[in-house]
Amino acid sequence: MLKNKYIDKVCIAVMVIALIITILFMNGESIGLLPASTNPGYVTRLFDKTRVHTIDIIIDDWDQFLKTATEEKYSSCTVVIDGEKFTHVGLRAKGNNSLRLINKYGHDRYSLKLEFDHFTSGHYYGLDKFSLDTSFQDNSYMKTWIAFDMMSHMKVPTPLCSYTWVRVNGEDWGLFLAIEEPEKGFARRNFGKNHGQLYKPDYKSLQAENADVHLRYTDDNFDSYNNIFRKAKFKINNQDKRRVIEALKILSTGKNLETAIDVDEVLRYFTAQVFVVNMDSYLGKTGHNYFLYEKDGILSILPWDYNLAFATYSLGMPNPINDSTLYVNYPINTPASGEIMLKRPLYHNLMLNKEYYNQYHIYFNYLIESYFESGYFEKYIADTLEMIGPYVKKDPTAFCSYEDFLLGVETIKNFCLLRAQSVRGQLDGTIPSTIAGQAKDKSNLIDASSIWLPDMGEIADLKD
Repeated sequence: MLKNKYIDKVCIAVMVIALIITILFMNGESIGLLPASTNPGYVTRLFDKTRVHTIDIIIDDWDQFLKTATEEKYSSCTVVIDGEKFTHVGLRAKGNNSLRLINKYGHDRYSLKLEFDHFTSGHYYGLDKFSLDTSFQDNSYMKTWIAFDMMSHMKVPTPLCSYTWVRVNGEDWGLFLAIEEPEKGFARRNFGKNHGQLYKPDYKSLQAENADVHLRYTDDNFDSYNNIFRKAKFKINNQDKRRVIEALKILSTGKNLETAIDVDEVLRYFTAQVFVVNMDSYLGKTGHNYFLYEKDGILSILPWDYNLAFATYSLGMPNPINDSTLYVNYPINTPASGEIMLKRPLYHNLMLNKEYYNQYHIYFNYLIESYFESGYFEKYIADTLEMIGPYVKKDPTAFCSYEDFLLGVETIKNFCLLRAQSVRGQLDGTIPSTIAGQAKDKSNLIDASSIWLPDMGEIADLKD
């Protein structure tokens, strides 16, 4: 009899455990337990790229939020994503120069950040934060959409994105691009649960030297790399800092780069980066707008911020800034002046290595052949236009008219197709692939005089 009682208790315990396991299996994703062999749930939900999603923001005092948006302080709100409600979500405006200019020009259509774990420990199916990009200075609504797709095509770890129709307190606010913020969810999705450290190097002042933002080694002092370490996405310690500095030291020598740099990933990144002629980037005068990933002393560079890509950023660009032929043919081997190149070791020192230089050209050939010459790009643009066109047409806060949007789409498409022709010529040797070479011989440059670059959106200058 006693034995039977123990057996009954064991059976009950087993049944309870089985029930708990079943519940966790069925609902684990919603409480943050993600299977190691699958993508987190947000990948196939919000970031399904085949449709326009809906996001409803419910906030107590929206007018006050807009008035204080430039302070970039978080407010609590409720967010309904494709009909599913999430409460106590952190909301703030985002952007550096774009935030200032939107406010200066009297607009209130700011880019936004939604942080699920700001006020609570919540998340959206494994995602801690995403942003809503406003398409400021982008009449096509497609600069980031195209650049990220190109990076993904080149197998570079890239933030996910999707178009979303945003409403605020029941009122239509407009078409935005939802973008996965490179933080915990991004790191786990791309690098696994034992991922490394993630940084977003950026300057405090453009007038400063900012050697650390440019990934230049200066010395072994932690304070010399404040623009990197103060922008860490996760908690870091001195050991983390030493690994980054040691990697930069090795990079500065130009030797044994595989011991400090994920060379293959960096070459694939620069292939797409150089194609899109993004002067507001690591290869531009500012030298920022990228993420730095470090794991076991190995550095890689990740894409971010393309609203001024496709030659629509004026700071540091040769005059005239709207010379479309110049930028369609922008050289792939010297994508910046010598003064800048010498201060960008992550590109310059890799290109000094013949093996890496040749691999860079192999990747460029792959990009042009598989992304453009295959017809993929034109179909991608056409499909996107069909998907978002009706939403742009009714966008109540749009920065441009629907007609300007259509012109922007046509302009960015033509820019990319002509640039692909130029890069093909540069790879084949019929078009010079350096600034000096093109200065001497312009005979075979692709004529892009039919393109007016500002049709893609305002050409911006930080000094505006």
